[in-house]
Amino acid sequence: MATRSKANPLTLDAAARALSCGETSSRALVEASLERVLDPMGEGSRAFVQVAADEARAAADAFDRLRAAGAHPGPYAGIPIGIKDLFDVAGQTTRAGSRVLAGRPPAAADAPAVARLRAAGFVILGRTNMTEFAYSGLGINPHYGTPANPWQRAERRIPGGSSSGAAVAIADGMVPLGLGSDTGGSCRIPAALCGVVGFKPTARRVPRHGAIPLSTSLDSVGPLANSVACCAAIDAIIADPSAEDDAQGSSAPTLSGLRAGLIGSYVTDGMDDTVATVFACALSTLSAAGVRLSEPELPELHEIPRINAKGGLVGAEAHAWHRPLVEQHAALYDPWILQRFDAGRAQSAADYLDVLDARRRIHRITHPKMRAVDVLLAPTVPIVAPRLGDLARPEISTRTNLLLLRNPALVNFLDGCAISIPIHRAGDAPVGLMLIGAPGQDRRLLAIAEQVEAAVLPLRG
Repeated sequence: MATRSKANPLTLDAAARALSCGETSSRALVEASLERVLDPMGEGSRAFVQVAADEARAAADAFDRLRAAGAHPGPYAGIPIGIKDLFDVAGQTTRAGSRVLAGRPPAAADAPAVARLRAAGFVILGRTNMTEFAYSGLGINPHYGTPANPWQRAERRIPGGSSSGAAVAIADGMVPLGLGSDTGGSCRIPAALCGVVGFKPTARRVPRHGAIPLSTSLDSVGPLANSVACCAAIDAIIADPSAEDDAQGSSAPTLSGLRAGLIGSYVTDGMDDTVATVFACALSTLSAAGVRLSEPELPELHEIPRINAKGGLVGAEAHAWHRPLVEQHAALYDPWILQRFDAGRAQSAADYLDVLDARRRIHRITHPKMRAVDVLLAPTVPIVAPRLGDLARPEISTRTNLLLLRNPALVNFLDGCAISIPIHRAGDAPVGLMLIGAPGQDRRLLAIAEQVEAAVLPLRG
C-alpha cells in the first residue's frame, strides 16, 4: 500500500501507481488522510478549518467502484487534496480564514481551479487554514488556531503564510498536496518554512475567479506538494489550456552549463547563519554539477521598497475590496490584520497610478535581464521559522513579516514564476531554495527545478 511519512512522503506518481496496480484504494488513501487530520495529538484541527469526511469517503468509494468495474477514471482519481479556505467549493462557505465572512451563503459553484482538480478526480478532503484574508506571511490565525511548524513542534514555531494549513498538512502527511494562492509568497513562504515544495505560476496562467482577492494585480494560484513533479502535474491541470510559455519554450537545459543568476544583497541581507550556510552549500553543489553561477546587474530591484513605501498595490487593492466590510465588521477582524489596511486607506489615486507606472517601467528593464539567464536563484526566505511566542509584540511581528515577504514578493512584483524547494538536511531547520523564471517561463522553470531538486536531494540525507 502507498504510505506516507516524514521520511517517505507520498507523491502523486507513487499514489497513482499504487491505485493503478491495486496496491491501495482511494478509500484507503482517504482514510489514512482522515486518520492524520483527526488525530487529537496532531495539528489537523488547526491545519484544516473544515473537513468533508463523508463527502470524501463517498467520492473515494465511487472511484474504487469504477476501477473495480474495469474503468479508468484517470491517474489521479481518488487522491485526497486540501483546498485553501480562500477558494469557492460548491456547497461550502468561503471564509478566507476569517470570522467576517462566516455568514456568507455557500458557494454555488467551484472556483475554476477547484473544478479542474475535481474533474481530474482529486478528492477534496477539506478546507485548509490560512492567514486571515491571506494578508500576512507569518501564518498566524487567532480565529481558527495557528498550525505549528513541523520543525521543533514543541516550540510552536510559525508555519509561514498565508497558505499555512496546506504546508503543515503536507509536511505531516495529511494530504499529498494542496491548492494555495500566492500574492507575495503565500505558497512559497510556508513551503520553505515547513520543508515542502511551493509553486507560484505566472499570474495570468491560472484563473483566479472564485477566490477571495487580496491584490488583483498580484494574486496567483498555485500548488504545494512533496515534489517538483507533483507541482508540475497540478499546474498542468489547473492552468488555462491557452496559457502557453513564451518564445523560449518549455525545454530546459541540463544542469551542466545551466546559467543561474544570483540576485545579491537584495535577497541576502538579514540572512541568519542557518540559511546562509545551507544556501551556500546548495550553490556549491550546483556549481559542482556544472551550473554556471553569475551575478546579473539588477539594481532596479532596490527601487521596489521605495515604490511600495506607501503600501503598494496590495495596500490599495486590499483596502478597496475590504472597505465596506471594515466599515461594518471591523470588530471581527484580527486587529493585526485590520491595521494593515491603514496603508491602503492613506493612498491617493495618484499614489496608486504611480506604483502601476513604476511597475511597468521595472518590467521593461528587468524582463530582458531575467531572460538572459536560465534561472535566478535566491533563498526563499532569509530566516528559519521563529517561535510563535517571540512574535507577540506587534513591532516584532511586523518586522518579521516584512522580512519573510521580501524575497518571494519580488517575483509577484516582476510578474514572474517561482518555486521553492527544500534544501536542508533531514531533522534540521527547513530552508528553501527559490528558483525564479521570467513571465511565461513556467514549464521551463519546472523542468529546471526537477533537475535542481535531484541534485540537492543528497544534501537532505
